[in-house]
Amino acid sequence: MSSEDKSTGARNGCCISIPPTSVAVSNGIMQRATEEIEIPMPWGIVAGKWWGPREKQPVLALHGWQDNAGTFDRLCPLLPDDVPILAIDLPGHGRSAHYPKGMHYYIFWDGIALIRRIVKYFGWEKITLLGHSLGGALSFMYAAAFPDEVEGFISIDIAGPPARDHHKQAANLGDSIDRFLRYESLPESKTPCYGYDDAIDVVLAAYDGSVDLQSVEVLMRRGMAPAAERFNKEGFYFSRDLRLKVSLMGMLSLPQVIAHAEKIKCKVLNIRAVPGMHFDNVDYYPSVIEAMQKNSRKLVYNEIPGTHHIHLVNPERISQQVTDFLLDRE
Repeated sequence: MSSEDKSTGARNGCCISIPPTSVAVSNGIMQRATEEIEIPMPWGIVAGKWWGPREKQPVLALHGWQDNAGTFDRLCPLLPDDVPILAIDLPGHGRSAHYPKGMHYYIFWDGIALIRRIVKYFGWEKITLLGHSLGGALSFMYAAAFPDEVEGFISIDIAGPPARDHHKQAANLGDSIDRFLRYESLPESKTPCYGYDDAIDVVLAAYDGSVDLQSVEVLMRRGMAPAAERFNKEGFYFSRDLRLKVSLMGMLSLPQVIAHAEKIKCKVLNIRAVPGMHFDNVDYYPSVIEAMQKNSRKLVYNEIPGTHHIHLVNPERISQQVTDFLLDRE
């Protein structure tokens, strides 16, 4: 496969590309040219937004739980023009296909296989990953699973998969299963629909101070869709799969996270927002960073004032660090 084929991944027309666009983001910064793409999967498609040149292998960017590829819309314009980035919507998020009925979202395990599918589809070699929250945890897990096939990864406000207390998991298991089945059996006619402003207000309240109004509007470009197209109703509905609300089964314990951290060999940039996200186990973050240092060829850890969505709300605070890491040839 040629280097161009490895980046575009065109296989008998299977990777659908929508013509490039250039629009202004909400803070007035002009985006680089982008293309919407669709990557075929056994259950449907994974949608993505390709920033920059198509002839080079991109950085694969992965968003957080119940977010979408738009989470990087305000960071990417601040990064070097010649560094391509492919930001995807994870399954069940944004414009990507939902899993079929009967399938559960085990997000910290499914995501590793998803990255592998994408790498194999495009024929990429050693990859670089950029992840926020869940996306950072998936980058961590992929780097642990395939330590010789990752050049480096950037993780924003997460060290690895959040460690969960096994007693708490056992206590919540039955309720989680019943909730999942309840969401799965919900008829489409019961899907909540909102006016635009009401939908934005719902999301803004749900994020509890982690994002501002402009950030919500950016996320909802991919996160909601006109109800008329699907339900013949007025207003908008949230496009993410409702079953994602019950996707935290099968979480790892702290010893399991540490074991994976010690397998990571690549270079790592970890940006922790302060106050950022709250973690129940206060030892989780420093323990995982310390474990990664054992075999990582280079680990940079920085704490930056901001919310959990610092990359979306205040991208200028981290853009130089991300740029330096991506351009580091060491």
